[in-house]
Amino acid sequence: MPTSKANYLADKYTTMKLIKYLSFAITGLLLSAMSFAQTADEIVANHITAIGGADNWKKVNNMRQEAILSVQGMDIPLVITAVHNKATKQEFTVMGMTGYSIITAEGGWNFNPMQGQTKPQPITQDELKYGKDQLDLQGDFVDYKAKGHAIQLLDKEDVEGVECLKLKLTRKSGNESIFFFDPKTYYIVRTSSKISANGQEVESVVNLSNYQKLPEGIVVPHTIENSAIPAPITLNKVIVNGKVDEAIFKVVTQ
Repeated sequence: MPTSKANYLADKYTTMKLIKYLSFAITGLLLSAMSFAQTADEIVANHITAIGGADNWKKVNNMRQEAILSVQGMDIPLVITAVHNKATKQEFTVMGMTGYSIITAEGGWNFNPMQGQTKPQPITQDELKYGKDQLDLQGDFVDYKAKGHAIQLLDKEDVEGVECLKLKLTRKSGNESIFFFDPKTYYIVRTSSKISANGQEVESVVNLSNYQKLPEGIVVPHTIENSAIPAPITLNKVIVNGKVDEAIFKVVTQ
């Protein structure tokens, strides 16, 4: 066989092998990407099932949570009242003085008489942007695609000795949070979010535990530890779809 023809056939054979290799590689990457997305959605599906199912959560229109924040031997009562996608109010009482934080779809205010405030103060736009995302009482992951959110599967990470599944959620607003799931229960055990405060970006880490099932069929954590608060918050009462006077969300600033 002439050398030129042999070289031609060799080059053709090598090219065919390269095309075949690239074809397998591309197919493998596509399948890997599909598997990645399916795994993320499987985590979401298992999580929603674990906390009571989408149907039960879609019935949540309002919620009132009564809790205790224990700080330096003092129990501070907290009451959190929220109406789905409308407004939320957090009240706390210290030494007979009651302060509050209100966030609605239109604006937000803080009032803390312990700091010498005599009237509510408007929150910043960054605080409002983050707070408005919290008005979704039915949860970020229920119908997350329809809400305009996106999820991304991340590498597993250890949380207090448990190798947790980890998802990044990018909300329609652009706010991002990392969620850590117990691989056995599919409960969220930790969240991590970047929050803008006083012109600086800070990380807010929240640990969630002591999950309990409510009569409405949904499952919620009753112990909450926030990196911004030096003590755990313990829920002692949760009322779902009770009577809420929405006048409590109105603020008088005069």
